[in-house]
Amino acid sequence: MHDDGRYDDPRVNDPEGFPPGVDPVSRETDQQAWPTGGQPGVVRPPDRDAATRGDLPAVGAARPSPESYVPPPPITDGSGRPGNASTGRAAPVRRNAGVPVRFETPVGGNVPPAVPQQPHSGIEPERTPVTVDTPGPPTGAVADTATAAAYVSRETPTREEDDPPLAMEAMRAVQILNPSGEVTMPRPDRTRVMCVANQKGGVGKTTTTVNLAVALALHGNRVLVVDLDPQGNASTGLNVPHHTGVPDVYDCLINSLPLEEVAQEVEGIPNLYCVPATIDLAGAEIELVSVVARESRLARAIAAYPGHFDYVFIDCPPSLGLLTVNALVAAQEVLIPIQCEYYALEGLNQLINNINLVRQHLNPKLEVSTILLTMYDRRTRLADAVEQDVRNHFGDKVLQAVIPRNVRVSEAPSYGQSVMTYDPGSRGATSYFEAAQEIAERGVKEPVSRNA
Repeated sequence: MHDDGRYDDPRVNDPEGFPPGVDPVSRETDQQAWPTGGQPGVVRPPDRDAATRGDLPAVGAARPSPESYVPPPPITDGSGRPGNASTGRAAPVRRNAGVPVRFETPVGGNVPPAVPQQPHSGIEPERTPVTVDTPGPPTGAVADTATAAAYVSRETPTREEDDPPLAMEAMRAVQILNPSGEVTMPRPDRTRVMCVANQKGGVGKTTTTVNLAVALALHGNRVLVVDLDPQGNASTGLNVPHHTGVPDVYDCLINSLPLEEVAQEVEGIPNLYCVPATIDLAGAEIELVSVVARESRLARAIAAYPGHFDYVFIDCPPSLGLLTVNALVAAQEVLIPIQCEYYALEGLNQLINNINLVRQHLNPKLEVSTILLTMYDRRTRLADAVEQDVRNHFGDKVLQAVIPRNVRVSEAPSYGQSVMTYDPGSRGATSYFEAAQEIAERGVKEPVSRNA
């Protein structure tokens, strides 16, 4: 028999197994004058429908006393264990057989089917209070209004914790792409000609030139990129044709072709123009040897351009030949990308000496204005040591923005794009955007609010 209200005892269906005058009612049923829960004197009202159902005698009928009841002999299955009279199998073991079951009878109305409550011994178990570690205001914070207002629960999520990573990446992408076209970066009051130079190859000169130019152009600046590297990687990154037969910077240096006839508008990026470089530029250094004023050919071509540009970036080859000297003479500022490795530092002293020579003899206005750390790997101590050495030597000329190693920066040129348009939410795009913003803010004393 189970405690779920069903009675499977075969003796209920077979009254012959009980002595005469004894009703087949379970001893666990709470009836009148029976003790409840081991507490004498507690009397429950009789079941009103007992006579109707037929399983209990009517109210007022003679009822035997518990002392006169003689239980029938136990039924076994042959092995000594209690069994079932009809099947002969062992009877299931009842849990809490000695604990009475209470039936609640409502006052008035029909009596619903009896559902036994959970048996208990009448003794309340000891309950251990559960303490919830919830952060609360410090002691005395109720009286002190300032302290109560300043208190913030540790469970309160901040903006960074509340927004998912994809939402933050989307917000950065919208900020970098600037779909409204508004001028969000300050424009200088004069044209800034910046030469991106370093005789060490593979330090990120072309990548820096392309991404800084795109970032400034997306935020309202007119930018011109001059590809002075015979490899033509800057032209590839901006998706500008630079095959043989296309007018390029070689025609400007050797044949004195006007720069406006060579410059091409970059597709998809407003206010951005590029002067491509072809393989013909590889022989320009030899041909420039016999040309009059060979060091200032590029400077005259840029000065003769009829339009106005806010920035002119010159991507130099990894050498200190006549092409790099032309770029240093034409520029006003030098941007030096430095890879965070020892080899990049080793040749930096020689580059500074050449810049000083050009300043003394050819371009007194030239100065090293910007140092950008590229390919920074925070997992290595070498990168941190190089950064500390560069910042100690150059001071405020080093940008606070650092370009990390990011695969998106390397993937973008294969699609003919910069990382700013290829994956604007990546770390590489965010870092170059911060570098461009820092360059724009350093170049002006106060923002210029013109839109033309």
